[in-house]
Amino acid sequence: MARLDQAGPARIVSSDSEELILVDEHDRELGTLSKGDCHDGDGVLHRAFSVFLFDPQGRLLIQQRAADKRLWPLYWANSCCSHPRAGEHMDEATRRRVEEELGVAAELEFVYKFQYHARYGELGSEHELCWVYTGRTTVSEVRPNPAEIADWKFLSPVDVDELVADEQAPVAPWFRMEWRELRERHWERIARLTDAGR
Repeated sequence: MARLDQAGPARIVSSDSEELILVDEHDRELGTLSKGDCHDGDGVLHRAFSVFLFDPQGRLLIQQRAADKRLWPLYWANSCCSHPRAGEHMDEATRRRVEEELGVAAELEFVYKFQYHARYGELGSEHELCWVYTGRTTVSEVRPNPAEIADWKFLSPVDVDELVADEQAPVAPWFRMEWRELRERHWERIARLTDAGR
């Protein structure tokens, strides 16, 4: 659980006016559109990313989204998720956002990408072509941005399995999808991030 003395500064690092990268189903760029417009109604397909950070013991860092998030507020999600800015390479975007949200510098590795659509009632949708990354960090490095994150914790893979399997738990839909894919198809690769796998 997050402690106030571990929190970083409450910096505003995104807004509904920032331009996101529109793509087709093959991830070809089509232009840009504001974040707010991308998430209105059924959403407009845009490029995004999700990061899964593990500690040396193999536990996953998860975050509870801030209460004032438009979509899925106070839901538990993976370590970090956001969007690259227009003209920004994905590797650069993931490093930037991990630092902005978590106060962490981490080596990240691309794993796979996929397209998904999820609606959050009348408040909008996520319609994303999402790049999924993994990386390694340590507990002492985490200094979450309170403007983005309400709480955080490290969970063992078994505990994450139980969390995402509970359909009543407040878990972001992309987190469920991505975790299941990582467990089923990419776990050997993730195991190499831990001390036991090195």
